[in-house]
Amino acid sequence: QVQLVESGGGSVQAGESLRLSCAASGITSSTYCMGWFRQAPGKEREGVAGLHTIGGGTWYVDSVNDRFTLSRDNAKNTLYLQMNSLKPEDTAMYYCAARTSGGWTGTCNPRFVGYNSWGQGTQVTVSS
Repeated sequence: QVQLVESGGGSVQAGESLRLSCAASGITSSTYCMGWFRQAPGKEREGVAGLHTIGGGTWYVDSVNDRFTLSRDNAKNTLYLQMNSLKPEDTAMYYCAARTSGGWTGTCNPRFVGYNSWGQGTQVTVSS
């Protein structure tokens, strides 16, 4: 069973940076994708970024492209989301996620594939 534990959230000013971490356990060779989602109050959950665990390919939602970077430390089984140039509209609860079933579909873009394992979330608040 996959367990995902996020950390690294906090409150920052616009323009500042944060790095989110997701410590994963129970990841198997069939876990092709890991990623991050976010949900702001009153809004639907949004896929932010996805990473192919084998090939390392990454996908980002347009609103964070060139500001957020997804990476993974395989030795530590940890997924990172480096967030630079943060904006107030980035304020949300951020969730780490993994796709643990359904096989490889050719993409880990969270807009197009389902993720089925979730962490508890970490809050990011950006003030102007």
